[in-house]
Amino acid sequence: MGVMDLISAAAGSTVGSLPLVREMVEEIDERVDAIPCDLNSFGYDPWGYSPQVFKQCFLPTAMIYRYYFRGVTTGIENVPEGRCLLIGNHAGQVAYDGAMVAAAVVLEAEPPRLARAMGEYWLGRLPWLNVLLDRTGNTVGTRQTCIDMLHRGECVLAFPEGIRGMNKVYADAYQLQEFGLGFMRLALETNTPIVPFAVVGSEEQAPSIANLETVGKLIGAPAFPITLTWPWLGPLGMVPFPVRYHIEFGEPMTFTGAANDEDEAIGERVDEVKDVIQQMIRRGLAERESIFF
Repeated sequence: MGVMDLISAAAGSTVGSLPLVREMVEEIDERVDAIPCDLNSFGYDPWGYSPQVFKQCFLPTAMIYRYYFRGVTTGIENVPEGRCLLIGNHAGQVAYDGAMVAAAVVLEAEPPRLARAMGEYWLGRLPWLNVLLDRTGNTVGTRQTCIDMLHRGECVLAFPEGIRGMNKVYADAYQLQEFGLGFMRLALETNTPIVPFAVVGSEEQAPSIANLETVGKLIGAPAFPITLTWPWLGPLGMVPFPVRYHIEFGEPMTFTGAANDEDEAIGERVDEVKDVIQQMIRRGLAERESIFF
């Protein structure tokens, strides 16, 4: 049963008859089927990814990328066919930026790629969501999992800023926060090229005026951002503004050296990647006409 049949069964023929939805479903079927993956007899890869589950879950993401954020992606040809690390800036309070980068490499790359997003450790403790992460090709970002994926030619997506970047206040918009060193050690250990990328638009999707970290800890979350709409509008406050996303992928960067070098030596290489991303951000900000266009 294809994704069109699954959607029609769940939502009725009205959804299936909408031209934009029908076209997107057909495109998703074609693109996902072209993603190289090693499936067992049950239809799962070594990390629990299921193309059929991914197709069912990817439709809203693809629609948001194409018609809500109206994603404009450049430099997609810089994403290689083999193993690579996608490294970029993080923002927006809710990780729409990760979803949009993942959508870009599925819908725009030739051949299509599955971006294996490395989530925060606390996501793996959430019932149901931890299984969904695996089924859609994502996972909790443990070191060994990343190494295994890279050795098998996967495209791994990571945000070295982590929560520091995603939940910063708008006064610090587009200013890169401290990068972790782990991604560089992984790149050196597995001889993996790093593809830097910059997202412009994510900072304006939900501008934060404060971050109540103490409240976040009380509810088991790493942060509790206060935005212009959250928590004042309840669940509606989590709906992002319809900004336009601009995503640029830079040329792959390769590094040599020992993965167990001192932090200072690793940090110098990390700063090279960070500087490239910051330059792309500045260029993207200078070139866009407005937040919404």
